Amino acid sequence: MAYRLFSLLLLSTTLIGSKFFMGQSEIFRFLIIKSWGILYMGQEITTNHFTRRDLQVFQQRLQRETAELESWFADSVFSSHMPVAGYEMEAWLIDQDASPSPCNELFLKTADNPLYTAELARFNIELNAQPITIQSNFLSAFEKDFQQHWLYCQQVAADIGCRVLSTGILQTLQNKHLNMANVSNLLRYRALNEQVLLQRQGRALELKINGHQSLSSVHHNVMLEAAATSLQIHLQAPQHLAHHYYNASILISAPMVAISANSPYMFAKDLWDETRIPVFEQAVDVGGYDGAAQGPIHRVSFGTDYARQSLMECFTENEQHFPVLLPMCFTEDVSKMQHVSLHNGTIWRWNRPLIGYDHDGTPHLRIEHRVMSAGPTVLDNVANMAFYFGLVQYYATQSIAPNEMLDFSRARDNFYTSAQHGMDNKVSWPGCDRCDMRHLILHKLIDHAQAGLESLNLDAADIEYYLSIIQSRAEQKQTGSHWQREFVKRHGNDMQRLLETYYHNQQTGEPVHCWDFETYK
Repeated sequence: MAYRLFSLLLLSTTLIGSKFFMGQSEIFRFLIIKSWGILYMGQEITTNHFTRRDLQVFQQRLQRETAELESWFADSVFSSHMPVAGYEMEAWLIDQDASPSPCNELFLKTADNPLYTAELARFNIELNAQPITIQSNFLSAFEKDFQQHWLYCQQVAADIGCRVLSTGILQTLQNKHLNMANVSNLLRYRALNEQVLLQRQGRALELKINGHQSLSSVHHNVMLEAAATSLQIHLQAPQHLAHHYYNASILISAPMVAISANSPYMFAKDLWDETRIPVFEQAVDVGGYDGAAQGPIHRVSFGTDYARQSLMECFTENEQHFPVLLPMCFTEDVSKMQHVSLHNGTIWRWNRPLIGYDHDGTPHLRIEHRVMSAGPTVLDNVANMAFYFGLVQYYATQSIAPNEMLDFSRARDNFYTSAQHGMDNKVSWPGCDRCDMRHLILHKLIDHAQAGLESLNLDAADIEYYLSIIQSRAEQKQTGSHWQREFVKRHGNDMQRLLETYYHNQQTGEPVHCWDFETYK
């Protein structure tokens, strides 16, 4: 059974990279919209300037919708259907010299597929997948469909004289590429840029990362965000369990970012195992009230705590602690949650709660897990998804709630140190104070993921196949980041040479733990 890629823009409620979905038929568009909710912030806007009145109206409607949302939680109106999953992956367009190719408008026109969308930068695109009930062989179905669409994207790119690549941070990216001339031709991106700089009172964005080497640069727009491309996973959960899945996603973020690390380099500097994390956090560095970007609450962050009773706590925090970034006003119909969704979409937690709708119009809750890089291959992506679905299912359904297993502060520390050090990290884990990450994955978490996937009644062969990729990657300690660093050790700090070899290996479809270090060009 083949599955179509669907627009996870409709899932993600992210401003950067969000688009209004237009399906190939009215029926298909209706099903997607009713199933996972319109992304109102994805609609194109008519101006990138907002007035004080716009802000006042938006805040009033946001307050009304937040109050209505609280009553939804109190009355348990959310869907009990589960489990449903989806994903989105961002990718790069590169030219024959391995530099960013700002041609996504031509690519999308040539591809003529509403499920491929533009991103913030003209050299980025996004692939999306149709939501699917987690059952039987859905993992292998995802892989089959993903491979078909990836091959089609490669053909489209070749037809217009460029190439498509999946990686966390493009190895050949330079500061000069991150300019407003390379912003995709949509007003909402210029609106985002204007509003971020407005809330920063015109102060430039500063990127400072200390890793294996140090990097410091200054940016006068939000284009720095375009440097980080990811695989984002979505999971729908019933209301009474949704906060457990959210908390479990927080708990397992450290091993997920460690095992999937694929962005060690930025501007040719060797930084973190997953350099996307500090890059994105500093790319849209505006915070909450009473302190803006210098305040204790940031718009891109690991969050401030677990959800103790329900996901409503996150939406309350949104309304009370974050100033409105894009005051685009919609209908006054509170049942559509347009303003709540837009506001939530401009707050980028690494694990984010979302609101959507089932086919019958019943609102539902889902979790967006945002910690992983894109790539190195389709097979690596699907293995990462399998590991996540298994782990989150296991930890969300234990007799001890995830938030009672490990203090939030330790889960947060685990995440950032794992993003920096990958499988070489030491973490606090339930029952273990300083666990070696690689040992933890090999001797505990793979078993837990298998138990979680088995409880979802997935095909035994699929479970063994995809988790074996995670196991081999951990055994060989060869993530995408490790491979890139080893290649540079052997062949020197030539980012073009690195990228060409990475691209060549990606075309083979072999998972990254099978890659050797022979240079391609």
